[in-house]
Amino acid sequence: MDQSKPHPTPSGPDAQPVVCARCGKKSLDGAPPTWTCSVENGTRQYFCVECARANLRAIEGRLDSSWW
Repeated sequence: MDQSKPHPTPSGPDAQPVVCARCGKKSLDGAPPTWTCSVENGTRQYFCVECARANLRAIEGRLDSSWW
């Protein structure tokens, strides 16, 4: 993973919109601190609170989201 690439800031004037990779829910102010971030195949993915809670065991087991 390339650590030099900036990722969306959680909030602030320069925040980028973030979309849940599972259900499509949008957060216009960047990723809230309650959302889960996962890097799969070199791609950063965000999951909303509801999707993360529903798939907590798979996330903790480090399974790719395509599996769950």
